[in-house]
Amino acid sequence: MKSPICDLLGIEFPLIAFTHCRDVVVEVSKAGGMGVLGAAPMRLDEFKTSLDWIDDHIDGKPYGVDLIVPNAYVGKDDGATKAKRPEIDSSAQRQFVRDVLIAHDIDVSDITDERMQRKPRLAKNADAAGATDILDVAFSHPIKLIANALGVPPTYMLQRSKAEGVPVAALVGTKEHAIAQAKAGVDILVAAGGEAGGHCGEISTLVLIPEVYRAVKPYGDIPILAAGGIVTGSQMAACMAMGAAGAWTGSVWLTTSEAETLSVAKEKMLAAKSSDTIRSRCRTGKPSRQLKSAWTDAWEAEDAPKALPMPLQISVSEIAMDKVAKLAESGHEGAKKLTSYWVGQGVGMMNEITSSRQVMYDFMEDFIEASERLGGFTSE
Repeated sequence: MKSPICDLLGIEFPLIAFTHCRDVVVEVSKAGGMGVLGAAPMRLDEFKTSLDWIDDHIDGKPYGVDLIVPNAYVGKDDGATKAKRPEIDSSAQRQFVRDVLIAHDIDVSDITDERMQRKPRLAKNADAAGATDILDVAFSHPIKLIANALGVPPTYMLQRSKAEGVPVAALVGTKEHAIAQAKAGVDILVAAGGEAGGHCGEISTLVLIPEVYRAVKPYGDIPILAAGGIVTGSQMAACMAMGAAGAWTGSVWLTTSEAETLSVAKEKMLAAKSSDTIRSRCRTGKPSRQLKSAWTDAWEAEDAPKALPMPLQISVSEIAMDKVAKLAESGHEGAKKLTSYWVGQGVGMMNEITSSRQVMYDFMEDFIEASERLGGFTSE
């Protein structure tokens, strides 16, 4: 297919699949797109093992990795000293978490203050030292793309990627973000609308894509990947008509047969309407779209405490939601009600379990049909 994304990444169809599941990475890349492994929450050894497995099964097809290496957040170091946790009182949030769990018949004896004040793994990976270790592992494998999911990539990440000859992608939610990324020198812009699952802005994909396309024109031909609620080839075609060179997708892979999504969360997604998601700070401290549940309802209540800044909110929520997930899988009814997962508004069209390859083929077929419909409006 004639797209700068295909040329830059060496793929046949400009569809990128962001996923935490290595099997999905392999299947998408083998089907002509590119699988991108989300590594932000992984331990270093887990990350290396996953990449080793991908290398052994992907038959030389291109794949990428996605990290979260923000330039700034509460408690992040500057690369010179070890990060120090800021003096922010989280006692109200910690007690609130325990109260929510108790209200759903979940024992909280192990949900201690000490555990809820530990530095989360994501924050460790995002420190200069942790990020350097992650990059070392990533570049020891034949990756063809590295993405930073939060903010302008630090200079050392951009320099290292350029030296390794690996294109850098960065997520943006406004035209101002896009201009900043373009000035920093990223190779690909992932313009993610507010419909997207996970961290997202407020501007819709329909508005954001043409806005970003126009805004970065003065900075060269930087290819744009459209993201946010995209679960069909016709949506992809529409975004490419507005200036995108391909699509970055995440949610649509969560209900595939290969996905390691919790069965309870997968069932909720398959039954969900597009209105059954919410953009909330309750999981990470930054706005992220996720399935509505008793957990998100509790944090949206008038008497709920304000979410802490990232990564402090992760510290108080991560331990609780890990326990909720385990209990939900064992059939605990209260935990099932609390279960949530990051997913975009396109969830309303994710109604059945299919293979990752079938999702790829469906995208291609739908894309062609949509392109032909568009062509029909201008043909004589």
